[in-house]
Amino acid sequence: MERHRSEVDRGRVIRVLVTVVAAALAVLLVVLAVAQVRGFVQGIQGIGEQASGRTVDRSRPVLLQSIRDLARYEAATGTFQVIVDLENDAGFLPPAIVGQRTLFVAVGTVDAFVDFSRLGDDAVTVSADRTTAEVSLPHAALERPNLDHQRSYVFSQERGIVDRVRAFIDQAPNEQAQLYQVAERKIAAAAAQSGLAARAEGNARRMLQDMLRTLGYRQVTITYG
Repeated sequence: MERHRSEVDRGRVIRVLVTVVAAALAVLLVVLAVAQVRGFVQGIQGIGEQASGRTVDRSRPVLLQSIRDLARYEAATGTFQVIVDLENDAGFLPPAIVGQRTLFVAVGTVDAFVDFSRLGDDAVTVSADRTTAEVSLPHAALERPNLDHQRSYVFSQERGIVDRVRAFIDQAPNEQAQLYQVAERKIAAAAAQSGLAARAEGNARRMLQDMLRTLGYRQVTITYG
């Protein structure tokens, strides 16, 4: 009886030892797996850091496509800032699922110029005694807005789940282009209403009057039309 009890106790001890050893082996395998994964990730990060630490410029030489003469007077420049609040949504789904809203701060300049290449033969009239001159100029025009990429930036952005996944995959290649296009339209509209063209015409008038007076013309008249 005692021998049978002893064998039973021995069996229990063996089973406990087997269980402990199995658990220890399982823990060891998990630790080894975690270490391998961590090493693999660190290796990838190390490669990425090494790769990002060196920049190679393999750009081709700049190709000159065209040259044209300029015959205009840059008479005024305006600097504008606009905050673009652009929201895209699906309409039938909540913004938390599909949609995004972006606040974009855009800074750009608009040049106003008078185009002298459009002057005809009758644009300048000079009196016989060369003391009076009349010049007819075209109205000042506005250049396209020139956005300052260093001073323009995304202030805040909210995205739904679907848009976050899409941005992670394709980096939303058209998003920045859309923001800049909207900013350019708004700045162009603001420049047209700002009186920048009228200021350019006034500056061009004073420039021509001063130049012609130094040539001996006492009375100089500048008109636009």
